[in-house]
Amino acid sequence: MADFEQMWVDLAAVGRSSTSGGYFRQPWASAEEEMRVWFAEQAASRGLTLETDAMGNQVAWWRPVPVAGRVETLGVLTGSHLDSVLDGGAYDGPLGVVSALAAIDLLRERGAEPGRAVGVGVFREEEGSRFGLACLGSRLATGSVAWSDVEGLRDRTGVALGDVTAAPATGADGLLAEVGCFVELHVEQGRALVDHDVPVGLASGIWPHGRYRFDFTGRADHAGTTRMEDRADPMLTYAMTALAANKQARLGGSRATFGRIEAHPNGTNAVPSRVTAWLDARADSDTTLAGLVAAIEKQASERAARDGTSVAVTAESVSGEVAFNVDLAARIGEGRDWPVLPTQAGHDAGVLAAAGHPTAMLFVRNPTGVSHSPDEFAETEDCLAGVEALADALSALGV
Repeated sequence: MADFEQMWVDLAAVGRSSTSGGYFRQPWASAEEEMRVWFAEQAASRGLTLETDAMGNQVAWWRPVPVAGRVETLGVLTGSHLDSVLDGGAYDGPLGVVSALAAIDLLRERGAEPGRAVGVGVFREEEGSRFGLACLGSRLATGSVAWSDVEGLRDRTGVALGDVTAAPATGADGLLAEVGCFVELHVEQGRALVDHDVPVGLASGIWPHGRYRFDFTGRADHAGTTRMEDRADPMLTYAMTALAANKQARLGGSRATFGRIEAHPNGTNAVPSRVTAWLDARADSDTTLAGLVAAIEKQASERAARDGTSVAVTAESVSGEVAFNVDLAARIGEGRDWPVLPTQAGHDAGVLAAAGHPTAMLFVRNPTGVSHSPDEFAETEDCLAGVEALADALSALGV
């Protein structure tokens, strides 16, 4: 499967930092635009029909030759995304897109003619690294969020989503009108497949997860002249909240991460007046997630009362628990000894599943489990096993 390896080489330098080795492929910026042009060129070179909605979500279709009297079945969509987190890895997203194109190549090498259409999709702003809402492209394409609720989202420079894109159509007129089911291949973001000693696995579902903004407010003051006991320092309240989040998550086997923080006025010699921090929280059930966030908020409020500060918590996005389609997984995994694993990471597959599209996911082994990092990795041999698994899955679904 030389095409897979060549495509990977073609993308290796796009958006890569010369210092960290990580990737900066944020949507509506030059590197991600270059990736989208590359995808369009790959679709054209294969004779696929490319469709794009107003937001820039893309689907390249390999459609069957029309046959008189044959009733057309809704198509199978595969693919993933091309954007990255800030300073992210090479595999999260692009592996699913490159593997989907390579799977079509492999099916053609086998002499297959599609009995139903197969589309390779690229959803935009999956990571939420620019406008803060993960899976934004697929949420809009499915109608899971309303344009009026998100067009005012702003990036870190103050640019609004509505300034860079328009609302995509949904329903019968939308990009997903031909989609009957969705199969997403993704690098595993964990080490379960290493423990199972296999290159490919199936997903059972996605843990519920959310992003929550914590606004800590205090009083700006001089770092030198203000006695420690006279301060109302929101940074202290934040620091204790971060420690509380870590403890609560560990106690419950959940996940809690403060990965982004902003301080105002952000001066070295000033006590801040305001600290804003974003919590990423994940748990094995909706109830557990709600309890985790409530416990963290309670401890933050109690600490704020002692510090003379205040805290307000806003849920910016919350995705409920997703169970993937059991029948679809059974068809894809029939005759395979693949482990079936839950995932703690969010994916476009979860959005499509929640919107009513039968959905399955394939994972490719990650030897270290590291993800959202320049160290993210998968062996070429395992990636090629993933391509073969995806091609077989598409065949099992009538492609």
